[in-house]
Amino acid sequence: MPDTSAIILAIESSCDETAVAILRGDLNNAEILSSEISSQIDIHRQYGGVVPELASRNHSLALRPLIDAALENAELTFDEIDGFAATAGPGLASSLLVGHTAAKAMALASKKPFLSINHMEGHLLSPFIAGTNGIQANISLVVSGGHTMILHTKQFGEYILLGKSADDAAGEAYDKVAKMLGLPYPGGPEIETTANGGNPEAYAFPRSMLKRGNFDFSFSGLKTAVLYTISELNPETGQAKPEQRPDICASFQAAVIEVLVKKTIRAAQSVGADKITMSGGVSCNEALRAAMADACQRHTMSLEVCSKHLSTDNAAMIAYVGLHKFLRNEYSNLSCDIDPNLPLNTLILRK
Repeated sequence: MPDTSAIILAIESSCDETAVAILRGDLNNAEILSSEISSQIDIHRQYGGVVPELASRNHSLALRPLIDAALENAELTFDEIDGFAATAGPGLASSLLVGHTAAKAMALASKKPFLSINHMEGHLLSPFIAGTNGIQANISLVVSGGHTMILHTKQFGEYILLGKSADDAAGEAYDKVAKMLGLPYPGGPEIETTANGGNPEAYAFPRSMLKRGNFDFSFSGLKTAVLYTISELNPETGQAKPEQRPDICASFQAAVIEVLVKKTIRAAQSVGADKITMSGGVSCNEALRAAMADACQRHTMSLEVCSKHLSTDNAAMIAYVGLHKFLRNEYSNLSCDIDPNLPLNTLILRK
């Protein structure tokens, strides 16, 4: 297999952020030449969550200027791009179509390869984008708004699912608890900030499935416990008071983090792995990063967590997967379609 280099332009439009990135590299080294993101958080915040129709409309408006900006900042012309990649799923159908169709059109117009990418594989491999040794075997915790899973990553394209959330993903639980507390969307950063002023031991919230022998997660019980606590503290209104929020947030966050860290460490021990990676939007949480780093140090394991810019939805991670597919000649047919429910298990090689 030739280890040559390539330049990939990628589009990410799976939810409420339009992103375009250009990446150059080979199988061991990658350089982000440009990474442009247009966030829609302010647009959707007033609705308390993402409105699909608004998201797709704004993707269409933002995409062309972002492509132009990415090329200009990378100091490249359209003809210098070797391949075009885009997220195929999972995500919102109307949003995915915008980026997927645009990348197909550019590939067709330039007669260059098209690369249809799984969004979750982008998150999974994002900790290696800035590295110089390619993709290394590790235990991967992918923790985002829509997904929480632990995988044994052996090499590119070889992943074994060890555990996943049976209900709400960690990020989804953050958003729902934030809404219960009257905090704005998105909930993750709001809870993290509020928790900084609270006591993580104020409330004994449950650590669901922590004592089970598997590596699956469940956060619905924790979410319900928070709801009951708010109701018990405020029987007349059912609404949390501002002074109650810090302790509730800190206790909730401590419960989530303990489960994520302990299950990930146990998974690594179960397969004899000495390296852990963490990715996805929730991995931006400083308390989670600190707890995972401390646990890895105590168990003599190394930890790779990418920059916060690459932890949330971005096109550089899509370009990185696209680069590896391109160099392996794993091109996508222009007739391929999006899949809003695209599972990562299409990539998993089970024992």
